[in-house]
Amino acid sequence: MGKLIKNHWARLIILTAAALKPIPALQIINLVLGIVGLAYEWPLSFIAGSGVHRSIEARLIIYPLSALCALLIYQGTNSGLYYIVGMIAYFWAYSEGETVCPEPWTLPKRGSSARGRV
Repeated sequence: MGKLIKNHWARLIILTAAALKPIPALQIINLVLGIVGLAYEWPLSFIAGSGVHRSIEARLIIYPLSALCALLIYQGTNSGLYYIVGMIAYFWAYSEGETVCPEPWTLPKRGSSARGRV
């Protein structure tokens, strides 16, 4: 078979969590954080490859806030749980030294960095 690439799996989970959020009437911050999650995981060309986009550490800071905001409303429970699973997968990828590629669903180039092993 193949080796599980944890940051690709985490990307799918975070995209699902951000897309499953309802449009909240009273808590607009959930909508904003959902859009930020979608924009962060599927970046525009001018954001892709930037230091912030490639940083798994930044994701591990932003997504707990998104999960907390999603869990505070009843309709966001499922997406909040998906955020938690995605954060676990990103932490796993971070602890194994994976890097995020500038373009989604691509592999890092061989020998491009010491931490870029897959």
